[in-house]
Amino acid sequence: MNKKFSLMLLAFGAIAILSGCEPLTVFNPKGPNAQTLSNTIILSIITMAVILLVVYVLFAFMLTKYRASKASADYEPPHEEGSHVLEITWTVIPIIIVAFLAIVTVKTTSTVETTPEGYDNKEPLVIYAASSNWKWHFSYPEQGIETVNYVNIPTDRPIEFKLYSFGPITSFWIPQLAGQKYAMSDMLTTIHLAADEVGSFMGRNSNFNGRGFAEMEFEAQSMTQADFDQWVKDVKANEKPLTEEKFKELLAAEHVGRSSYSSTHLDFSPAPMAHGDMDMEGMDHGNMDMSDEDMNHEDMDHSKTDAETHSH
Repeated sequence: MNKKFSLMLLAFGAIAILSGCEPLTVFNPKGPNAQTLSNTIILSIITMAVILLVVYVLFAFMLTKYRASKASADYEPPHEEGSHVLEITWTVIPIIIVAFLAIVTVKTTSTVETTPEGYDNKEPLVIYAASSNWKWHFSYPEQGIETVNYVNIPTDRPIEFKLYSFGPITSFWIPQLAGQKYAMSDMLTTIHLAADEVGSFMGRNSNFNGRGFAEMEFEAQSMTQADFDQWVKDVKANEKPLTEEKFKELLAAEHVGRSSYSSTHLDFSPAPMAHGDMDMEGMDHGNMDMSDEDMNHEDMDHSKTDAETHSH
């Protein structure tokens, strides 16, 4: 018995370590969307635990009630018809369980795909998060700065991370602030989050993408709006601009440390458009709109044609 118990503990320990959530930070949320996801996970665990408890109780009851007895060799058990009530019961119950979890999951997904609750009236801070090899690039178009392998955000303000990749598919994940979402090349995805308190949170890529996967981590630090504004000023005053040559070096490198720049790569390497979006700013409106002179010429041509038709 002790040997079996030890093996079970060892198995559970291995599962906890290999899961990658070893401090289980998903159960220590620091933002509204992370709190929603944590509540859903806990509800799912409780539901599954109740199901297992019922199954184990029924299993013990069946083993006890219908265990083998010392019957005579010529004993024949009576023939019994199946119970339609029981058959309907054990068919309907799993359907109810699956439907319940499905409704909860859909509702949770819909909630975290929008601006966090309570932040609807606040202007979001947009940050472009791009992955390359085994590092992360964070561009702040509003502030005109960029960081590598770390990102600072203000508290009590909605954040929109615009995700894409300069290579294979990666997955952007800050467990204590939000769920994960894929970053892909030539496509923009968005993840919404907010930090309720000041702190330092570990972010990572949760999608295996090669030998440097385990080291593809970054720090997400939340700070007050005043501290964030001061940090932006310091970066713009003390860091060099990000040139196209330097950015190409960063893209080619496999691993780099943290760095900051007083400009972004979006100036010479724009992010891809979001799915279904059309960027009309870069289009030549002169080719689409007709000038007054062109319209006058067209009207004259039509009048000439009509006159010739009537004369014939």
